[in-house]
Amino acid sequence: MKLARKTTVAVLFGGCSTEYGVSLQSAASVIDHLDRDKYDLVLVGITQEGVWLRYGGGTDDIREDRWQQHSSCIPAFLPPSRDMAGLVELVGTEYRVTPVDAVFPVLHGKNGEDGTVQGLLELSGIPFVGCDTLSSAVCMDKSIASKLVKLAGVDTAESIVVHAGDDLYGAVKKAEPLGFPLYVKPARSGSSFGIAKAYDKLELMEGIRSALLHDDKVVIEQNVPGFEVGCAVLGHAADPLIAEIDEIELNGEFFDYEEKYSLATSTIHLPARVSEDAAASIKEAAKLIYRTLGCTGLARVDMFVCPDGRIVFNEVNTMPGFTAASRYPNMMRASHIGYPELMDRLIQLALSKEARA
Repeated sequence: MKLARKTTVAVLFGGCSTEYGVSLQSAASVIDHLDRDKYDLVLVGITQEGVWLRYGGGTDDIREDRWQQHSSCIPAFLPPSRDMAGLVELVGTEYRVTPVDAVFPVLHGKNGEDGTVQGLLELSGIPFVGCDTLSSAVCMDKSIASKLVKLAGVDTAESIVVHAGDDLYGAVKKAEPLGFPLYVKPARSGSSFGIAKAYDKLELMEGIRSALLHDDKVVIEQNVPGFEVGCAVLGHAADPLIAEIDEIELNGEFFDYEEKYSLATSTIHLPARVSEDAAASIKEAAKLIYRTLGCTGLARVDMFVCPDGRIVFNEVNTMPGFTAASRYPNMMRASHIGYPELMDRLIQLALSKEARA
């Protein structure tokens, strides 16, 4: 009996981003859970300096950030030319091409989740997991995403935008009517890097300066009373699956980087402690946001639930964390989609997305 040909999947990890370390942890979990009976894996690491290397070692070295010292590493890249449809590697003094059926870009933040790599992959013609170039870029920019979601009819927090070079004293004066406390966020950053909660003008000024170290565009946002919920969404925009909703119970100021990855004082409730009617409304809002922002494949849609029941948009992560403890796979698991099956579905969605194009 002739065996079915395995699908060759290139897994990208690392990247020029403050979220480089998070990507290593996510990618290691993805690699560990991809069924080797179904997939031939081509591992491609991107250093923090932007060097692409094909990697042939194990996931422990990825988790410990030792992968780039492995003897298997050779220079490699994905070209935009569609006549290659694979990974170009420099072996000695010669180039060779390893054909690739699909790419799983397990990259978080800038230069990976913001449409840059997605644009390269669209040019290459290789199917890939996740949202397309435009959707990735739009979702990455908190101010643009919020404007589009508000136009679609979902509540958003009132906010203003500050750019590098703007008069900071003028920005503080403009933001004051929103009322303290205020959140200061880099417009295009993830994992809560550079986010601050300001209770007065002095803290607001310092928060803006700090956020500008991460991005040249900063969002100052009104505080939303209530609690945060997340929706793991899977599939094409026409008919996505929305998994069990989770809820973040905060004991600190906000869900910052340390809390996201340690849960030292916060608690994740899965399922969220909401009524069936509230859960249905949250899922409908998530579906509308997913469609409005052009998402496909997967995303985690985060919202606030106010004491009066209002649902307020927070943000969309187009490549959420993928460690075994991350919220997205946990929400899927609560909906009876285990990690290996989730990997299968994501790759099949990538291949079917390309077939539709």
